[in-house]
Amino acid sequence: MEGNIATIGYGLATLGPGIGLGILVGKTQEATARQPEMAGPIRINMFIGAAFVEALGLLGLVAGLIL
Repeated sequence: MEGNIATIGYGLATLGPGIGLGILVGKTQEATARQPEMAGPIRINMFIGAAFVEALGLLGLVAGLIL
């Protein structure tokens, strides 16, 4: 088996943000379906949250490359 532990670490590091994004988008769609008039502010909050979740994935990539 070839490779190093960093690739396994990055794979595990992307697991959390992937699940987080799925929950985030699903709950946003649910909130928009419940209150369509609030779709704009809900969408803005979703994009801000998605940026934070993606930042966690990038931190996992960087940590895997450094170590």
